Amino acid sequence: MEARDGDRRDTEQRETAARLRAIVGELSERFYERDDVVRTLTATLLAGRHSLVLGPPGTAKSELARELTGRIDGASYWEILLSKFTAPTRMFGPVDVAALARGEYRQVYEGRATTAHIAFIDEIFKCSTAALNETLGFLNERIYHPENGGAPIHCPLIGAITASNELPDGEDTAAVYDRLLVRVEVGYLEDPSNFAALVRSAVARPHPAPARTTVELAALRQAVTEAVPAVEVPDDMVDAVCALRSALRRREIVASDRRWRQAVGLLQASAYLDGRPAVTETDLQMLTHVLWDSPAQRPTVEREVLHLVNPDAKEALDLADTLHELETQLDAMAGQSREALSEWVIKNAHNKLATAGKRLERLREEAAVAGRSTATIDRVTGRQRAVRARVLTEALGMDASTVQAQL
Repeated sequence: MEARDGDRRDTEQRETAARLRAIVGELSERFYERDDVVRTLTATLLAGRHSLVLGPPGTAKSELARELTGRIDGASYWEILLSKFTAPTRMFGPVDVAALARGEYRQVYEGRATTAHIAFIDEIFKCSTAALNETLGFLNERIYHPENGGAPIHCPLIGAITASNELPDGEDTAAVYDRLLVRVEVGYLEDPSNFAALVRSAVARPHPAPARTTVELAALRQAVTEAVPAVEVPDDMVDAVCALRSALRRREIVASDRRWRQAVGLLQASAYLDGRPAVTETDLQMLTHVLWDSPAQRPTVEREVLHLVNPDAKEALDLADTLHELETQLDAMAGQSREALSEWVIKNAHNKLATAGKRLERLREEAAVAGRSTATIDRVTGRQRAVRARVLTEALGMDASTVQAQL
């Protein structure tokens, strides 16, 4: 009987992982250049942790978070846009006016953070001083202390997705920042073909409803509490994490012991999401979103991680440096004659762009055959296409539609 129950649970857990992978695939198709972001946010929820999506306005941070969290059937969802004047009662429960008229002080918790399984908190670092301690308690311990001083309320929160246009600028909000295990940067679309598809999508046309896979709240809870913690972490993966910590310390990038410990759960969640019973080198790439404090540190963290796990992606980052150098040169030549710009393209930019494009294509093929992640290569490929489009339009004066047809 116990064996049959165990087999049934294993089947259910595999089905949950498969449904989550389908959700990741559907959202990746809808949100251009967000494949890695979608997968990372999903894995963070599976680990029972909180994430930050950092980027300028208009990069679909809120829409992506709503689409992802809306795929969990039966979950109580709570969303708020914070400001410096947001009162704790607005977040955790307003005063019951009817009860107050009877001389009773009560709060209405339904539909607030106190009853949410999944939360989306926009402009997280604009959290008011008054709400700060309660927000920390909500994220850390999943508790809320009522205004009347009663016993703490235990909140059913699985995980929160937060968003911001900027990093915290004070010690108070830095405490909130520290509690967000995963930090993902997003920017505006870089690949010209993706931008063109975005523009076309603004034109209303009849089309069939897209696939919309969902997962039950109970199944997600079981994955978070049972299946993910059961994923094996082999000794060689522990050794790799220790080696990464030493490498980052040599670069004067230091993460807390708590952050490293919580990151293990993220590695397990990544393996579970891919349907694997044990953590492998591929999962270590999740650490590129965990171990930096400032965006300036992220490239260093990414290179150190990829040095361990993905030589293809590491070479792609080296090619990204070449692309950045070309774009810097193009910016510096603004205002020069068309003849000078054409000469620069012929002698410098053309060969470097062509070489980078061919090498990135080859790297992607090698990574795909080896079963390694292509997320970094795809990101750099989009950058190569964007720089090439700039060179053709700005330096050579080609028409944008003609350039789009070539890309």
